[in-house]
Amino acid sequence: MEMELKSRRYTVPDLGGAMELCFTNGWTDGLPVVPPTAERIRAMLEAGGLEPGHQLAFIENRQISVTTEKVAINAVMAGCKAEYMPVVAAAIEALGDPAYGYHGPATSTGGSAVFMLVNGPIARQLDINSGDNLFGPGWRANATIGRAVRLVMRNVIGTLPGELDRSSLGHGGKYSYCIAENEVDSPWPPFHTTRGFRSNQNAVTIFAALAPKQYSNGLSATPEGILTTACAHMRVSAGTGRQPQYALVFAGEHQATIKKAGWSREDVQRYCFEHSQSTMAELKRINIMAGDVKPEDERAMYPVVQAPQDLLVIAAGGNAGVQSAIIPGWGSKSGSQSVTREIKVKK
Repeated sequence: MEMELKSRRYTVPDLGGAMELCFTNGWTDGLPVVPPTAERIRAMLEAGGLEPGHQLAFIENRQISVTTEKVAINAVMAGCKAEYMPVVAAAIEALGDPAYGYHGPATSTGGSAVFMLVNGPIARQLDINSGDNLFGPGWRANATIGRAVRLVMRNVIGTLPGELDRSSLGHGGKYSYCIAENEVDSPWPPFHTTRGFRSNQNAVTIFAALAPKQYSNGLSATPEGILTTACAHMRVSAGTGRQPQYALVFAGEHQATIKKAGWSREDVQRYCFEHSQSTMAELKRINIMAGDVKPEDERAMYPVVQAPQDLLVIAAGGNAGVQSAIIPGWGSKSGSQSVTREIKVKK
């Protein structure tokens, strides 16, 4: 029995007409889209084992139900293969989690994007890039999965630039911000195991994130040396004094150094939590914290996150080169929290 689709249909003369219709109606992110024909939409739903009317998320502040049919339409438009649909669906489920708090990061002038980290066998099956040119172009899965989530935000939830989306600056991750973790070479168990999943399960983590800040350290042969550089950049990049969470992405050569020394993920978290702190006096002097500098402020330390576990330690990036990255989270103190959801693959 054929799936019943309820979305409005449009008749156009050809492919060019279909794309122009999408541009005219504001359904694109500024780039051309794939016309979402009924056949393509059904293929997307079937690949995910999903019924069209199933609700994946409910966005409380907008009072909007996000159904699988609408998600499939936007996944087609983004250029996804049908087999990507389970990843997109899991990310949309995570968007509706109260811990993520959709309204804040989506509407703030702060300019966050939905960073997505994919773990488990599916990342390799779908060829989601975890290596060279990590945050750059070149991989269909990365580009289109992340883009699909953003198109859902735009076309279903109404997160339009200059309207609901009030970002002052934004960044390239608002087109697509999707990577996989390099579980093969990582010094640590896969990231999703920190969220209670088994390593052989598939999961996606979303994180309301600012742009990645790349740093280099080719001088240090110890974890302490590399992390000292990372912490220096974290202190500068913590624009509100304290973030709700912070992602630390370690590429190949830095991974190898940390692995050789036997440092666990928890070791990295503890070291960075301790050494990325600033004095309240410094934060006041650089106008991140309000108030006059008092003598006691010279000794009072202020961490960039509330606890070591708020540092999300991830292994990804090219094997050659001495670059890694820090990614500040959106908001301050009790802002948006990262959320992990299982990717449910059709049996």
